[in-house]
Amino acid sequence: MRILLVGEYSRLHNSLKEGLTKLGHDVVIVGNGDGFKNYPVDIFVDHSFHKPLLKKLKVAFYKLTSIDLGSIEVYLKALYHFKKMKGFDVVQLINESPLVIQAKYEKRFIKRLLKHNKKLFLLSCGIDHQCMTFMMEGKFRYSIMSPYLADESLHKLYKFQLQYLNPEFTNLHHFIYKHANGVIATDMDYHLPLLGHSKYLGLIPNAINTEKIKCIPFSIDGKIKIFHGVNKSAVVKKGNKYFEEALKIIEQKYPDKVEIKTTYSIPYEQYIKLYAECHILLDQAYGYDQGYNALEAMAKGKVVFTGAEKEWLDYYGLEKNKVAINAKPEVDSLVKNLEWLITNPEQIISISNNARAFIEKEHNYINIAGKYVDIWNKN
Repeated sequence: MRILLVGEYSRLHNSLKEGLTKLGHDVVIVGNGDGFKNYPVDIFVDHSFHKPLLKKLKVAFYKLTSIDLGSIEVYLKALYHFKKMKGFDVVQLINESPLVIQAKYEKRFIKRLLKHNKKLFLLSCGIDHQCMTFMMEGKFRYSIMSPYLADESLHKLYKFQLQYLNPEFTNLHHFIYKHANGVIATDMDYHLPLLGHSKYLGLIPNAINTEKIKCIPFSIDGKIKIFHGVNKSAVVKKGNKYFEEALKIIEQKYPDKVEIKTTYSIPYEQYIKLYAECHILLDQAYGYDQGYNALEAMAKGKVVFTGAEKEWLDYYGLEKNKVAINAKPEVDSLVKNLEWLITNPEQIISISNNARAFIEKEHNYINIAGKYVDIWNKN
């Protein structure tokens, strides 16, 4: 089967490609590498306006004309490479805005994909119209939109997320849902908003290459190492302030027992090297489930503070075996859980082993690739 994967967030499509290739399929990824993270893609389409001066020019031109030069450049680059995007059995969009450009250009691009390929599937991954509507209606106990719902002065900070509710993106959403063969959720944060929708095909967990990602054995014979990687553009949305406050308390209370490392917006390859020696990794505080970053760390045997809510526990039947720490947006809860691990270091070893076993069982990249193939063939 020939498969075109459009867009890349958090290495999701790369891991899926690795599994599909193992099963004998021909796979091509097109995308922008997800900015500073610089994930590999086969067909690279991105704009040139990243440097401060060029970015200011792009913003000024948009204010004067409502024309986004970056979107036009990406769209034209996609057209230039389009001959490499024809004749696929399956096209999968990582999101309703897979090229991360204005909705009208996304729609034109997707129309071409529909015309020149057999089947189109959509992942609910990252923000989209469906999950944004669910979050804005307050149907989660908490979500990445919680800070905005509590303080609408954060509008500018949430401009990227809120655009999925504007008329152009709403139109794009309905267009894709009308023409796609179906929609697949990648975790619980996207599964819950899609329940009951006629186009929903179910949840397929993120693929993790457990052959490439080795579990890093560690012993706790010195300080417990805690790693906090911060993406500057998502500080509020990931709940990093709760982690920062909790870490201040922990550092003051246990200076001889912990070693804390914090990084800010570093490329993926550097990021994974820096957290290699840690015991505990702090991921995000607003999720019900884990994103790719948390899953990859769990595969390495890290104790990860991330989304691990009751709905997720029930889905995987995990009440008895703790594989991750549920990171709620509450400083007291984070401190309590960190203290429990610091004072009971044997639990770190136990959760580390459980985390790796969970990833091998539920997220094995070849098994996950097989699930995608089954769904693509049936729909």
